[in-house]
Amino acid sequence: MTTDVSKLTQLGGQVRGFDTPEQAVMERVPNPHADTLYLARFTAPEFTSLCPVTGQPDFAHIVIDYAPGEWLVESKSLKLFLQSFRNHGAFHEDCTVYIGKRLVELLNPKWLRIGGYWYPRGGIPIDVFWQSGPAPEGLWLPDQGVPTYRGRG
Repeated sequence: MTTDVSKLTQLGGQVRGFDTPEQAVMERVPNPHADTLYLARFTAPEFTSLCPVTGQPDFAHIVIDYAPGEWLVESKSLKLFLQSFRNHGAFHEDCTVYIGKRLVELLNPKWLRIGGYWYPRGGIPIDVFWQSGPAPEGLWLPDQGVPTYRGRG
């Protein structure tokens, strides 16, 4: 089984990152198992963005689970998309939901959920969760594996 990658513009070469998430190009490839219900997971434990008010860095552990339909996200393009948030000012909720919606727009998956586990800002951690709808019946949904933030106490 081979996958046609001839239309991909980022895989296999050096690509300069994107200045903003809106400019970032995510790419997709055909799913060779589109007739099978399964879950794919991407974990980005070192996600960064900027506070839109102070410009200070914010850090999160992002977990993306999706049940692919006809398309898979090309992982290098996803990585470059996520890196485009490094100099982007937005609140935690905006970043998390925007990532999920962009992936749904690109892939039209059977189902997608995203968990944004943000490290404390001002002493308060913020966790943000979004999903595209109810999970398909029979889809195995493992726990995202990120515990609630707990300080030294």
